[in-house]
Amino acid sequence: MGGLVIIMVVKQFGFILSEICSHSLLAEGRPLLWTIIANPTAGGFTIKSRWKKHFAQLKECGKKAEKNPFREGSGPSGTALREGGDTGAQGLILTKAAGDAAEIVTTLVKEAVETAAGLSGKAVRPFYLIITASGDGTSLEALTSLYHAPENIRKDFVILRLPMGTGNDGADAWEVDKALDLLIEPALLTKQRALRLTCASGKGPFLAFNILSVGIDAFVTHMTNKMKGKMPGDSYKLWVDIASLLYDRIYKVGVMDVRSRDETGKEVKAFREKLLLIAVGESGRRTYGSHKHILPDERNVCALKQMSLFRKLALKGLFTYGTHINKSEAILWNAKAVEFSGQYPILAQMDGETVLLNIEDFPACIELTEPVIQILVRSI
Repeated sequence: MGGLVIIMVVKQFGFILSEICSHSLLAEGRPLLWTIIANPTAGGFTIKSRWKKHFAQLKECGKKAEKNPFREGSGPSGTALREGGDTGAQGLILTKAAGDAAEIVTTLVKEAVETAAGLSGKAVRPFYLIITASGDGTSLEALTSLYHAPENIRKDFVILRLPMGTGNDGADAWEVDKALDLLIEPALLTKQRALRLTCASGKGPFLAFNILSVGIDAFVTHMTNKMKGKMPGDSYKLWVDIASLLYDRIYKVGVMDVRSRDETGKEVKAFREKLLLIAVGESGRRTYGSHKHILPDERNVCALKQMSLFRKLALKGLFTYGTHINKSEAILWNAKAVEFSGQYPILAQMDGETVLLNIEDFPACIELTEPVIQILVRSI
């Protein structure tokens, strides 16, 4: 779709979503201030078939939301009204470049701090709803910025991640209507952790909120990002195929020393092995790479041993359904922290963003933080 058509599409999206927010059951008894951060280049807007599906879901959710009471005293945040231009009245701000989502949330946090400081002791503080309508990259920016907000301010925020990108593994649901149901129907607030990567060199720290991993999958992510917009079709799948053939020739796969500990600090698993990847999830039952089930059960860590080219080609399809865990090359367990050292440089990926770890960065550690980001879950 052309640029002007996409802008019209995103405006339609913002109008309906604003109406849904104005009838949300979230944080009843408090003023609800929403900010919708949308990336207009995300596939959920630009790919006609996807937008047609999303638009139908939006309209249906809009009809459902109208059955709820109208939220008097609620509306778009001051940040949205100031920064959103002609879409600010719906609470919608369009991103134009990398880093925009982080800046929007930083500004929003400042608004919350100033508002709280100006209220009298018994006044009800507003509750801030951030909605990201994008892929995982924009959501990662927003989450990272919110992670760094003061703790007493974070409790006044919740974030809802809509699946409007091409991957959407970090979204709150795989379908737009299922995610929006969290605003329309009764839902519970809970906190999720972050994953933090630290290095001996002092590089970082780096954050993720879905899966943080090192190895062949980070290479696939790196090349997909590098070639984004230059290759047609599902380039992630193409790079999975290429990585199976060429990864060992581009990045040496050496012996890695791995040590891990649980919530109490007790060591739970330690081994020395040639590894293709280590993936650590915020929890078990998580996917990456457009819903590849790298962590298909309750265990939140998966390591994959080096193997022959034949075995790579034979096993790569198993990640779609999570059946790789039944093979001898896969090692799965639960851990709060995983420390690793390697013989050679290795790529790491944090929810789709990559960084190269060099020898001086080892030992590096992927660790779960305390619960920090408030999200919505279905009420049971």
